[in-house]
Amino acid sequence: MRVAALDQGTTSTRCLVFEDGADWQLVGSIQHAQHYPHPGHVEHDAEELLANLRTLLAQAGRIDAIGIANQGESCLAWDALTGAPLSPVIVWQDARTADSLASLSADAAERSRALCGLPLDPYFSASKLGWIVQTLPAARTALAEGRLRLGTTDAFFLDRLCGVFATDAATASRTGLLDLQTGQWSAELCALHGVPLDCLPAIRSVNGGFGCIDGVPVITSIVDQQAALYGHGCRAPGDTKITFGTGAFLLTVAGENRPPEGDLLPTVAWRLHDAAPTYALEGGVYDAGAALEWARSLRLFDIMEELSDFEGPSALSRGLVCVPALSGLAAPFWDRTAAPLFIGMSHGTTRQDMVRALLEGIAMLTSGLIAAAPTGASITCDGGLSQSWYFAQFLASASKRTIIVPAMHEVTALGLAELCGVDVAPIRNQTRVFHPDGTVSAAEHELFRKAVERSRHWFGPTGNTPD
Repeated sequence: MRVAALDQGTTSTRCLVFEDGADWQLVGSIQHAQHYPHPGHVEHDAEELLANLRTLLAQAGRIDAIGIANQGESCLAWDALTGAPLSPVIVWQDARTADSLASLSADAAERSRALCGLPLDPYFSASKLGWIVQTLPAARTALAEGRLRLGTTDAFFLDRLCGVFATDAATASRTGLLDLQTGQWSAELCALHGVPLDCLPAIRSVNGGFGCIDGVPVITSIVDQQAALYGHGCRAPGDTKITFGTGAFLLTVAGENRPPEGDLLPTVAWRLHDAAPTYALEGGVYDAGAALEWARSLRLFDIMEELSDFEGPSALSRGLVCVPALSGLAAPFWDRTAAPLFIGMSHGTTRQDMVRALLEGIAMLTSGLIAAAPTGASITCDGGLSQSWYFAQFLASASKRTIIVPAMHEVTALGLAELCGVDVAPIRNQTRVFHPDGTVSAAEHELFRKAVERSRHWFGPTGNTPD
């Protein structure tokens, strides 16, 4: 059995082909354009993403099944008759709806948490979909004529590639429109955000089948972070993974009962065919790989290999602190007004010091997520940053957890292949392990906490920087 695993991510689309056992190959990876038409706006071209999926499938050769992972909260509108996009893809990083969400009442925020488990934050799809309907004339015309479709990117791909207008329960749980209790779209939340419920896709189990592409069945469709959770082999409550991509995203398996609300967010991990949903707790750092790309654009470093080549004590222990809040702060703060900052620089501060502080800042924010999660003694990690031994060791020390990094770091694709029925155990069992060594002190945690507070209050109530 040959399975094509398509990972449609924030910056690129990747395709891997898996067979039972340890046989796998990377078919290809295609980057796509990032569009920033206004401050706080982040967009993709839906047709470009679709073309990249088609190109990679054509390069995959003979395959027996397909699995597709999507970005999660990125969404758009399209025409039910022609399939043509009626909006750009509004990316999960986009903050255009922050002001409108802030104007909603405390009761609305409480109802959102109660029904879907999510705060009123522009990270999620609900307000973005409402913005499309309320703002774009093409979408309003299509709605009036009964031909408007709204959804996350997976629903668009499946509609165009398979003729199936559907999403899976895990992706639906990332919209801010799903009632976690019933597993169906919430009329109340749709009304709150101005999203016509009958324009949303049907909700299916993750491996319930989503039609065919050129005769090949699409067995699995799921949000990328949940695919990675499955790929790491996390099944029991407390099993935790962190994926370091554009952002850093922690998921902890919670079991078959909706977890209580807290600093982390309840979400659907997956709903397998003919089974009850498995829930998870989720937390994120908006800027991980995105912060590194920013640093690379400033020539703070040139190649990823430099991110493991540091000598001497940490930047944090020397008083150099970075809070990488380029897009604000996600869980548990949910503060889009937080400012990115460096504190403690001097005439002797080097580029290497700054990029080291940036790595440590990402690790410290991630450590805060770990502290809020009911994890075990070890956590598995994947993604670009996990390949830096310095970062992995610093995270282990800061979080006081053993960090396990699979040798095969395409874990989202691994989860897709496993959900399609491929035996991936021989691939998953090859790992590198980092143990906490006590080098990150309580004083350094406190220093970083104070820096985060300064980040959150950098712009005071009058918009001025603090004294």
